[in-house]
Amino acid sequence: MSSSDRSRQPMQNRRELLKQLSMGTLAVTTGLVVHGKEQSSNNHERSRQATAGPSQENELAGPLLLKGNIHHSVCSWTYGFLSLSQLCDVARSIGIGAIDLVKPADFSILKEKGIDCSMCYTAGETSLTKGFNNKSHHGWLIRDYLEAIPLVAKAGYKNLICFSGNRNGMDDETGLQNCKEGLLQIMGTAEKFGVTITMELFNSKIDHKDYMADKSAWGIELCKRIGSPNFKLLYDIYHMQINEGDVIRTIQDHHSWFGHYHTAGVPGRHEIDETQELYYPAIMRAIHATGYTGYVAQEFISIKKDPQEKIEALRSAIQLCDI
Repeated sequence: MSSSDRSRQPMQNRRELLKQLSMGTLAVTTGLVVHGKEQSSNNHERSRQATAGPSQENELAGPLLLKGNIHHSVCSWTYGFLSLSQLCDVARSIGIGAIDLVKPADFSILKEKGIDCSMCYTAGETSLTKGFNNKSHHGWLIRDYLEAIPLVAKAGYKNLICFSGNRNGMDDETGLQNCKEGLLQIMGTAEKFGVTITMELFNSKIDHKDYMADKSAWGIELCKRIGSPNFKLLYDIYHMQINEGDVIRTIQDHHSWFGHYHTAGVPGRHEIDETQELYYPAIMRAIHATGYTGYVAQEFISIKKDPQEKIEALRSAIQLCDI
């Protein structure tokens, strides 16, 4: 289903979804714990009425009128208080076209809801610390990826995430060689099925201590050694701002190696608003200027306590990034 099709969903359906969200119906069905204890829908509605302004329902009545320059996504784990099905409904209510970081077992939910998967997981173990830089992991990693690539392609998706793993005392050159050796054993299959294997760049200063792919230069060198158009980097703007900065220039100079983007506020990985040091409209304009046509996925962790406010924070982030 196209974004224009989604935008033509009956207004009453959208209002009903948002009514359920604001009344706490979704919180009840997921067993959500808010402020340390389970809330009933009536308690949640009383809280909402006490804090919501009179224009809130009108403001959230339907999808945003998006410009189409940036294709928007959201990472599933950051809205873990919702089921994947409910997150799909939230995405559609805002106008978001895709969800990041979904396993093949859940592809059917996305299909049912008319939502794309902008970045897939394998069906097997997902480890950020045990990656392709360690040969002892190559056996199970290669099996997982050779299994997942056809599943991703069959579903009509394009991107499959991978990780370098932690250093554990390993030097950069050994890590590059080991990653190349392991990844080359799956790249032929990825090229055959039209799937892009995408290695995420993390910061090793705050969130992922000892992670090897913590600099864009290291990742770019790995791309060059693999030499396949089906191997790219996930340039996580939050992580790279922490580890190296110079975000816009890096995007301008090296965008050909970047197959996907994530957002979050620095410091803290929270909302991408005026409380943090990155100005996302300028970053989005830089991404758009490169000719990038993939998705940009929101991966911030909202500091809001109320579920409805968390959803409003996502809507605000999409507005901010829609240049």
